[in-house]
Amino acid sequence: MTLTKESFHGALPPASEVTKADMDSTREKEEALLQSVTTSGAVVPRKRAVGRLVMHSMAMFGREFCYAVEAAFVTPVLLSVGLPKNLYSLVWLISPILGFVLQPVVGSASDHCTCSWGRRRPYILGLGIIMLLGMALYLNGDMMISAFVGERDNRRTWAIVITMLGVVLFDFAADFIDGPIKAYLFDVCSHQDKEKGLHYHALFTGLGGALGYLTGAMDWGQTVLGYSLASEFQVIFFFAALVFLVCLTVHLRSIPEVPLRYKNEETKILLEVTESYKYSSIEEEIKNGYLKSTCTEIKAAAKPGKRAVMSHTEDQRRMTLKSLLKTLLSMPSHYRYLCVSHLFGWMAFLSNMLFFTDFMGQVVYQGSPYAPHNSTLYLTYKTGVEVGCWGLCINAISSSVYSYLQKILLPYIGLKGLYFIGYLLFGLGTGLIGLFPNVYSTLALCSLFGVMSSTLYTVPFHLIAEYHREEESLKLQDGEQAGEHGRGKGIDCAALTCMVQLAQIILGVGLGLLVSVAGSAVTVISASTVALIGCCFVAFCVRYVE
Repeated sequence: MTLTKESFHGALPPASEVTKADMDSTREKEEALLQSVTTSGAVVPRKRAVGRLVMHSMAMFGREFCYAVEAAFVTPVLLSVGLPKNLYSLVWLISPILGFVLQPVVGSASDHCTCSWGRRRPYILGLGIIMLLGMALYLNGDMMISAFVGERDNRRTWAIVITMLGVVLFDFAADFIDGPIKAYLFDVCSHQDKEKGLHYHALFTGLGGALGYLTGAMDWGQTVLGYSLASEFQVIFFFAALVFLVCLTVHLRSIPEVPLRYKNEETKILLEVTESYKYSSIEEEIKNGYLKSTCTEIKAAAKPGKRAVMSHTEDQRRMTLKSLLKTLLSMPSHYRYLCVSHLFGWMAFLSNMLFFTDFMGQVVYQGSPYAPHNSTLYLTYKTGVEVGCWGLCINAISSSVYSYLQKILLPYIGLKGLYFIGYLLFGLGTGLIGLFPNVYSTLALCSLFGVMSSTLYTVPFHLIAEYHREEESLKLQDGEQAGEHGRGKGIDCAALTCMVQLAQIILGVGLGLLVSVAGSAVTVISASTVALIGCCFVAFCVRYVE
């Protein structure tokens, strides 16, 4: 319904003396609300403080910290428990296959979740718990099994099973959680705050990765914690779990969500008029009678067609797997092209990152991982791997720096320019590394990895937000209610994030075979080729909102 300042005051019912006093005391909040109501009747989320956006970004910091820990320790852990080489590909394929199949299902489910805590936060909390469980299993599985199983052969078998399960659970949840976090940001922020939020996400993603790599590079065995706990892996788990728990808690307390069953025109207004610093749900206000009479009066003044819209929403909540797949397959072409470009980007990025430390050890330092452990070749390879970790740290730091530069560059070159530059610089950088594998030039060019990382974490989701804003504007021009369309932000963010899992599946099946045949040098050449193809796709196929 269309609200003006006069109709807003006219719709309010006669209130008690206490309610009148409360309304008088919130006059300034009401005026700010009226400014956020557009002439078409849509309520724009109020401006969020920078501190709230930073709090929201802490989930990305904790997630990337744990990712960096996994990148540094998962291979040594798998080797230490005696995992056979023929099971390596199975470990890396199970998680992305599960994510690719289930990601859109959970994205759609979060779009229609009616939990009183909000639509996204229950899923974020659940996935965060799974991340912690997976990390606990793969870093402590060997010790846990040793405490319960005495026979050596059984102990080895169970240690492999528990460690593999931990890696799969962690990868699954860590990849999965990105979609609900982005959808949560889009739900509670205005368009300008979405831009800021995405940049803060990229900034803290880089900082978390850098701190995680630095934590993994330290020798904790000689510290007090190293002597107190059973192994270095337990020390790393202690730090990673502590950092992630703090970051997840701060994130979940950052910005309140409106539950879906109250998320309509009237209750958005009521939520904004009430004290916004309260983090309890709107249900408590209704239960206490604080909003009861006002809600009744405004509902009575709603449009006659509102019932049909709400009925349509109820139909959406009963979405089946069949209708969900139909929705994904029938997505508009500009969404499909964006997903394809995201797939190219992640294929290029992961093909380089997954084998980068091995590339440094074998190609740049000319070492060998298959030589005897006391030989010069093996020690040289190990040195190259350690230097490769510092290169990944440079990548994480440059990602944070570039996420800040994106805000400066955006008004001048737009999203298309940012997207194109990210793919182009990464493609050229990896190509130069493959052609001229020198230690210092390789470390310097690692900074271009961060440009790609920051681009992948911000620009595609920024475009999703632009597409949704354009669609809602068209709906409002046609006289329909904003936000009541078949495609939700959750399912679109999930479809985009699915491309990460699809890239992992493709690389797990194809790139491993290429590396075994042609060596690690093929990884950076492959990354460069795919990135430059993606660069052309970004320039000519992806649609940008003017």
